[in-house]
Amino acid sequence: MSRESEADTAGEAMLPGTLPESLRAELVAFRRDLHMHPELGNQEFRTTAAIKERLEKAGLKPRVLSSGTGLICDIGDWADGIPVLAMRADIDALPIPDTKTECAYRSTVPDRAHACGHDVHTTVVLGAGLVLADLNRQGLLPRPVRLIFQPAEEVLPGGAADAIEDGALDGVGRIIAVHCDPRVDAGLIGLRAGAITSACDRLEIALDGPGGHTARPHLTTDLVTAAARVVTDVPALVGRRVDTRAGLAVTWGRIDCGHAPNVIPQHAELSGTVRCLDIEAWRQAPDLVVAAIDEIANLHRAKSEINYVRGVPPVVNDADVTGLLREAMVARHGEESVEGTEQSLGGEDFSWYLERVPGAMARLGVRHPGERTVRDLHQGDFDADESAIKVGVELFTAAALLDAATRVA
Repeated sequence: MSRESEADTAGEAMLPGTLPESLRAELVAFRRDLHMHPELGNQEFRTTAAIKERLEKAGLKPRVLSSGTGLICDIGDWADGIPVLAMRADIDALPIPDTKTECAYRSTVPDRAHACGHDVHTTVVLGAGLVLADLNRQGLLPRPVRLIFQPAEEVLPGGAADAIEDGALDGVGRIIAVHCDPRVDAGLIGLRAGAITSACDRLEIALDGPGGHTARPHLTTDLVTAAARVVTDVPALVGRRVDTRAGLAVTWGRIDCGHAPNVIPQHAELSGTVRCLDIEAWRQAPDLVVAAIDEIANLHRAKSEINYVRGVPPVVNDADVTGLLREAMVARHGEESVEGTEQSLGGEDFSWYLERVPGAMARLGVRHPGERTVRDLHQGDFDADESAIKVGVELFTAAALLDAATRVA
């Protein structure tokens, strides 16, 4: 017997809650259906209905959030009042076209795609819920569990805040989640205690001046130069006004200024993101960035209007909950199934839950083992190795059982 097979056998012997083949096939089909029918944030009505229908079929009583999309579902008896473990999935898609050419389940909705793996996250939490519900019916679920299917993760500042306001964390003591990682082979997870993602805010700037002729820039506000200096000097200034270890970075994604080669324009627009690895520096970021923009704009006699859109703080994994995920994965698939992972500069609104309760997010490997091409997130050709669904389900069910074992009164 191979080492992997021995690990699987040992894990199954220790913990119930593995994924039956019949349910695995159903979950793959469920994920493909979601993939074919992606819905944007706060528009996930079909997705919500599909999740609700399957949970109700299992005898559960999900509650749709007051926004009309997303839902919460409790499994087990809450009578003892012990804070429970929550499992979170995000259910929205992205406003980009699905460019996969040879895929039977590619998106059927123009300019919409599950290019971030939220369909996988949703299927993992659904599958874990169905397995745990079956254990509960057998009297094998020691502590209740909450499933959170959250809308609008891709919409700043994220649907997590609305879900929390709607009671998603009431009675919750810990929360876990996974995020697809196309750099990690299916069958593996990546873990990191501490910050695993970056804070991310959005920045929109308008610069204005009287305009004029390029022959006489000294008589007006040279708005193109002003915009160019904002682009180059603001990141440099900000980088010198905060500890460099904080990783505070201003990066531009759009600049729109001028229409003719001999006309100094009256209006310029810039937009970009502010990312930060450190939560304290993130809290200072709006004042630092706005002050730097005003300083450069004033230097060039441009009037500035700044819209600083607060996004999400970093996801800071709790060490104990990260340890729980490690223990769960090792119990299922052995020591070699867990690897360390680096901090990402991507933003994730799972961070809002972690402002309230300890929790952790694991990176779920979705790369086909041996595949050299990395199908990156937020790209139209992104897809996942569907064997990752079973890995995620069994990670979560093991985590629920092990978490309960540590909380026995």
